[in-house]
Amino acid sequence: MSFALGFKPPSSAGSSGPGAGGGATMENLEKQLICPVCLEMFSKPVVILPCQHNLCRKCANDIFQSANPVWQSRGSSSMAVSGSRFRCPSCRHEVVLDRHGVYGLQRNLLVENIIDLYRQQESSRLVDVEPEQQHLMCEEHEEEKINIYCLSCQTPTCSMCKVFGKHKDCDVAPLGSVYTRQKTELSDGIANLVASNDHIQAVISQMEEICRIIEENGQRQRERLADRFDGLVSILEERKQKLVGLIAKQQDEKLKRVRSLIRRHGDDLEVAVTLVETAIRSMEEPHMALFIQSANVILEKMAATARPSNMELPELGYERMSHFVIDTDDLAVMLMNIDFCPGPCCSPEQT
Repeated sequence: MSFALGFKPPSSAGSSGPGAGGGATMENLEKQLICPVCLEMFSKPVVILPCQHNLCRKCANDIFQSANPVWQSRGSSSMAVSGSRFRCPSCRHEVVLDRHGVYGLQRNLLVENIIDLYRQQESSRLVDVEPEQQHLMCEEHEEEKINIYCLSCQTPTCSMCKVFGKHKDCDVAPLGSVYTRQKTELSDGIANLVASNDHIQAVISQMEEICRIIEENGQRQRERLADRFDGLVSILEERKQKLVGLIAKQQDEKLKRVRSLIRRHGDDLEVAVTLVETAIRSMEEPHMALFIQSANVILEKMAATARPSNMELPELGYERMSHFVIDTDDLAVMLMNIDFCPGPCCSPEQT
C-alpha cells in the first residue's frame, strides 16, 4: 500500500487520538527509569551495583563522598585506598569499592540506551504539538487519510480501499487501536528485556564471583601442594645427611686406624734405618774385641726388629665401603606415582 503525507485542519478532539493510550504506557516506562536518590530520570552514565540496582553516577558519588569524607576527588594527586564501603540506597546492600571508588562500578549501557530512545520518543511527541494537523494520505484515494490497518496484508490503508479497493476482502482494524496495542507490546517488550538483562547481569556477576573463588582455591591448593613436596624434600635431605654421616664416620675410623699403622711402621722403619747405619759403622771397627762386642748388640736389635709379629696389617678388604648401599628403586617408583587422592581421602577443610 502506498501513501503520501498530507495536511488536514486541526481537530477539536484534543488528546483522543492514537497517542492517548501510548502516553500512559510511556509514563509507566518513565517510572522505571527514575533514580531513587534524585527522583529524576537517570542521567548518564548510569552505574549498576552488584545488587542489580541502578543509580546516577553523580548521585552515587555524592552518597559515597558524604559517607567517606576522606575520599579524594577523582583526578586529585593522591589515590584513595581500596576497600571503601558503599551502601545501596534501595536495598542497603553493602558494596566494597576498589581504588577507583564509584568510578570503578560497571555502567548499565542497556538502561542508558533505553533512556536515549525514551527521550527521542518524548522529543518527537512534544515536537508534534498539533498531531491532528498532519496525516498520511492514501495515494490511490488522494482525499482519504490513512485511518485503518489491514491485518491480512499487514499494511496501513484507508476506508475507501477497504470498501472499494484491493483490501475489501481483508480483515482490518482501526489504526489507532493497532497503534496502541503495538505501543503497549513494545513497552512490555522493553520492560521484559530490561528484566531479562538484569537477570543476565546477576548471573554474570555470580559467575565472575565463581571465577574469583576458583582462582583463590587453585592458588591455595598450589601452596598446599608445594608445602607437601617441600616437606618430602626436607625428609629426604635429613635422611641423606644422616646416611652420609654414617659413611663419613666409618671412613674416618678406618683412615684413623690405617694412618696409625703407617705412623707406627714408619717409626719402626726409622729405627731399622738407624740400626743399618750403626751396623755399617761397626763394620769399620779395627779392633776385633770391640767389633765383636758391638756386633752382638746390633745383631740382637736386628733380630728384634725383623720379628714378623711386629708387622700389623689391615685385614683383607678393609678398604671396601660397598656395604653402604641403599635400594631406592621402589621409593623412586612410589615418588613418580604420587597423585591426588580420590574424594574420600581428601581432608574436609580442603576446597
